[in-house]
Amino acid sequence: MATLVEIDDPTDPRLGDYRDLRDVTLRKHVETEHGLFLAEGAKVVRRSVEAGYTPRSFLMAPRWLDGLADVLGTTDAPCYVLSEALAEEVTGFHVHRGALASLERRPLPTVAEVIAGARSVLVLEDLVDHTNVGAVFRSGAALGFDAVLLSPRCADPLYRRSVKVAMGAVFSLPWTRLPDWYDALPALAAEGFTTVALTLADDAVVLEEAVAGLDKVALVLGSEGHGISPRWQTTADVRAVIPMHAGIDSLNVAAASAVACYVTARRARGAAPGA
Repeated sequence: MATLVEIDDPTDPRLGDYRDLRDVTLRKHVETEHGLFLAEGAKVVRRSVEAGYTPRSFLMAPRWLDGLADVLGTTDAPCYVLSEALAEEVTGFHVHRGALASLERRPLPTVAEVIAGARSVLVLEDLVDHTNVGAVFRSGAALGFDAVLLSPRCADPLYRRSVKVAMGAVFSLPWTRLPDWYDALPALAAEGFTTVALTLADDAVVLEEAVAGLDKVALVLGSEGHGISPRWQTTADVRAVIPMHAGIDSLNVAAASAVACYVTARRARGAAPGA
């Protein structure tokens, strides 16, 4: 069982994993250097441990100890118990969910391992906003996608904000980074996937038509600013669009992913487009 350690000094070096969580640049350095990531909130902490990630430590306000007692019972990692005011001083924000955990990262699997047996895959190119990455993972997991592949410049799915927005979906949905950005889509096509890029290109077809009758689909989403790169637009098998009204040309990538995953998942269940 986890050892409970009461702490009343915000400068205690044992709290280093949790310090200055609002400083994104610092956190990227700390988490990369030490091979860790953070889970925030009781549900996400529970899901991370249940997914088999090894805890380094926990940080909790006293009121969360009973609710997570079973989780703490599975590990020998220390649990640092702080007042909520002290936790805020350490982390740099109000930890209103009351519980944090620091966990060890795992080596990323290969693309072949992630897509083995998959029929519906999300492919993300250069999404740099952690909130959007987490939202895409949540949509993919909720709507039955099998895996997520990320370009090298995508934001980290295990960054605290991504994990929180995804509600732990980053633990259940297999994912990895693409080692070869340039030929990533042709490589997926060679594995039997039809790559469908969401884009405003002139030759884009309605998404329902693009995915109708397909067996294995790789749904490609581009960055928040300029969208999918010219290289990926050119090498995608199909370019598709979600029809818009009222003079609006597109949705935020997080909203678009939810719509696109829903349409593609209906294809996977055999529903006719528009049914």
